[in-house]
Amino acid sequence: KKGLEEMMNHMPEIHQFLDGFYMSRIGIRMLIGQHVALHEPSQESYIGLICTKLSPVQVAHDAIADARSICMRQYGDAPEVEVFGDDTFTFAYVPGHLHQMLFELVKNSLRAVSDKYADSDEQPPPIRVVIAEGAEDVTIKISDEGGGIRRSGLQRIWTYLYTTADSPLLDMDGASAGPVVLAGYGYGLPLSRLYARYFGGDLQVISMDGYGTDAYLHLNRLGNVQEPLP
Repeated sequence: KKGLEEMMNHMPEIHQFLDGFYMSRIGIRMLIGQHVALHEPSQESYIGLICTKLSPVQVAHDAIADARSICMRQYGDAPEVEVFGDDTFTFAYVPGHLHQMLFELVKNSLRAVSDKYADSDEQPPPIRVVIAEGAEDVTIKISDEGGGIRRSGLQRIWTYLYTTADSPLLDMDGASAGPVVLAGYGYGLPLSRLYARYFGGDLQVISMDGYGTDAYLHLNRLGNVQEPLP
C-alpha cells in the first residue's frame, strides 16, 4: 500500500483520471437514481432524489449520529458535536449527497480530537458545525481542535490514498471485505469535494497546525450550474 501511495503522489495524472472517473460515476448514479425515483410513488417535498425542502440542520444531526456511532465503536467514546443554525431553514438539495459529505467531515474531526485527547484527563472540546444561509450558497463549517494538519501535508489531503490515520488495508487479507473503520482509506475528502462540486459547490480545508482544522462546505443554492462532467 505504501508503494502504491508513493507512486500516486508522483503521478498527478492518476488523480486527474480518478477525479474524472468518480465524477462520472456520481453523475451516472444521480441520473439512474433520479429516473427510478420519478417512477416510484411520489413523496412529499421530493422530486425524484431531490428534496425541495431539505433541512441542513436535520441532515447534520443524522450524519453526526452515524459518525459518532463509528467513533464509539472504535474508541469507546466520542467527542460532543454542537450544531448551530436555523432549524426552520430549508433549500433544495439531494439528502444523500449532503449526508455523505457531512458524515466524512465530522468523522475526520472526531478521529482527530479522539486521537489528540486519547491519553489526556481533559474533556475533549466539542466539534462545532455552523450552518449559514447566503444569497448564493449555503455554507457549512465544521471546526475541531484536534491538532490540525501540518502545512507540508495540507496539499496532499486531496490526493487519493493519502491519510494521516493508520490504514486498515494493511490488516486485510484477500478474502476479507474489510472492517468498518473511522478513517484510513484516504478517499473521504477527495470524494466529498467531488460531491460538492457536482452541483456547483466546493469544499475547502483550512488548518492551524497544533490547534485544529476548519472545513468549509459550500453548497450552491441557485441551480444555475451545469454538471462538471469530464
